[in-house]
Amino acid sequence: MTQRNYHITTFGCQMNKADSERMAGILEDIGFASVDDPNSADLILYNTCTIRDNAEQKVYSYLGRQAKRKQQDPNLTLIVAGCVAQQEGEALLRRVPELDLVMGPQHANRLGDLLEQVLDGNQVVATEPVHIMEDITKPRRDSKVTAWVNIIYGCNERCSYCVVPGVRGLEQSRTPEAIRAEMEGLGRSGYKEITLLGQNIDAYGRDLPGVTAEGRRKNTLTDLLYFVHDVPGMERLRFATSHPRYFTERLIRACAELPKVCEHFHIPFQSGDNEILKAMKRGYTHQKYRRIIDKVRSYMPDASISADAIVGFPGETEEQFQNTLQLVEDIGFDQLNTAAYSPRPGTEAAVWEKQLSEEVKSDRLQRLNHLVAIKAQERSQRYLGRVETVLVEDRNPKLATQVMGRTDGNRLTFFEGDINELKGQLVKVKITETRAFSLTGESILSRNNDPQKTLV
Repeated sequence: MTQRNYHITTFGCQMNKADSERMAGILEDIGFASVDDPNSADLILYNTCTIRDNAEQKVYSYLGRQAKRKQQDPNLTLIVAGCVAQQEGEALLRRVPELDLVMGPQHANRLGDLLEQVLDGNQVVATEPVHIMEDITKPRRDSKVTAWVNIIYGCNERCSYCVVPGVRGLEQSRTPEAIRAEMEGLGRSGYKEITLLGQNIDAYGRDLPGVTAEGRRKNTLTDLLYFVHDVPGMERLRFATSHPRYFTERLIRACAELPKVCEHFHIPFQSGDNEILKAMKRGYTHQKYRRIIDKVRSYMPDASISADAIVGFPGETEEQFQNTLQLVEDIGFDQLNTAAYSPRPGTEAAVWEKQLSEEVKSDRLQRLNHLVAIKAQERSQRYLGRVETVLVEDRNPKLATQVMGRTDGNRLTFFEGDINELKGQLVKVKITETRAFSLTGESILSRNNDPQKTLV
């Protein structure tokens, strides 16, 4: 039998990247080999994102090109997975009849079974809600140094602008034992940093049974951090994405106490205006958000804070937008993912009146991004002259003599070094140059130093 090749293109969030790694693992288990060029692949899988309209349109553009190719080569297998697949379902087949398989994110672990149906000559749509089976396949990890581990799937929130609950389903937490077992396997395989993933990670465990003697839920994200913190081989632990409504002082205290947990927190605020937050159905005020950041910094003064923000939400006035700018000015984020509001099918806000023009949204996004860069540059200044521990991930693609990695606070850092010696090592680096979102430095380790002793 001739070798069959596959190519996966991933759009969107970390959850999608983790799903793609799992699906790649399944494909390799059944004999497919990965190729970089989609045009030389026998199977093409688009793992899609529907949180922004431009990401969705890009999928259709890519898909159109491959659909034409399939008309010439009927043996090509075309798959759309992820959130666009879940949202569109059978409508995708009407739009692109060349498709073989449409599968929602809850079905990622079933790819092998679904492919069997396709190879039997069926056109398959798998978007029905299912209980996500425990991971039984080994993901094909994109990195040899850092890894994602899903701890909770889905989302029970009902933000008025967000399509995620509709496409990823209700919350389903994995058991602490299953999570730890996966992490121990990663530790044995040499992975130094693990990021725990969830659409709303602070909700972890709400659907698991058990309470403590004090009447508190037994399985929370905080409990999980204590449970997995000592996994052998793992040197760093991160988690994302948090929701301000559930971000507790107990969690903050745990992060301060546990030395392997990185002092980097991704806590989206979305808007700095209370009326907009209420319309978004976020369930908190900007005052509460500020108190959370103050509490984080009271425990960990040097903590890096990143977030997400949306401008141009329906009805947002210039004054309300100014409140978002004020919050960014006051807090000083290390990084901020920004976006202009994009109406998504099936969400409340998409049909509201007072939709803002693209010109207004674009102008506000530009002004916000300008401020974000200024504040990030200011935050970067604190690193100048300091010694930071950098986990080396790869070679600098723009300068072969340099390697790159991240600080505990998630700042991308470049320095001179041999990737063959340093990949996966924790290296002390003196920072000599700062930029808004990255740093440059000099290694202060001799090559004989034990990297295990370089943890700050």
